[in-house]
Amino acid sequence: MIDTTIRKANLSLIAVAAVLALSACHRGGNTPTGSTAADTPSSTSTTTASADTAGTASSPTNPSAASPSTAPDMGNAANTSGTGSTAPLQPADQQFVTEAAAGGMFEVEIGKLAAEKATDPGVKNFAQMLVDDHSAANDKLRQIATGHNVALPASLPDDKKKEIDQLAKLSGANFDKQFIKMVGVKDHHHDIAAFEKASSSAQSPDVKDFATSALPTLKKHLAAAEKLPAKG
Repeated sequence: MIDTTIRKANLSLIAVAAVLALSACHRGGNTPTGSTAADTPSSTSTTTASADTAGTASSPTNPSAASPSTAPDMGNAANTSGTGSTAPLQPADQQFVTEAAAGGMFEVEIGKLAAEKATDPGVKNFAQMLVDDHSAANDKLRQIATGHNVALPASLPDDKKKEIDQLAKLSGANFDKQFIKMVGVKDHHHDIAAFEKASSSAQSPDVKDFATSALPTLKKHLAAAEKLPAKG
């Protein structure tokens, strides 16, 4: 009886061992590739990271960073090309510029004298108009002369100084009359003829433009002088 019980117990132990062995086999069949599967994500990550790194390395350089060293600065180039002296004036143009500068200086100086000495209010106003308008014209003329390297007269010619000295000796109505006759009418007739010639025949565009733009003012001066009572 005891032997039978022992045999049953042994059979039970054998059965349990068999079950455990089968379970172990089933679990072992899933595990061989487990470590490889666990390594796969990290391998994939590494591959992806490498691809990202390669993409970054092969991406084009930022254009804005490259432009200063490769693209020319057109603004500076244009400014550089504009430096230096311009073409010299033709003899006729240079003569006109020089004579116009001397005439403009004369108009300003004698206009200042008349603005102080004239007795007729209309003559005083006319004299001040000459000072203002010819001062502005002289500034433009100096710019043109500088651009062409032309040296303008530093002082009035001797004949113009003599005219101012002669007029300065007069006074009263006699001064007013002589000023209008000599400066307002005679000189402006001469100036208008010279400026009309330059406006049509000057070779330099800036000289021609200056003469053309000054003509209306000179004609205005002549018309104003001819209307003044002191003229007669």
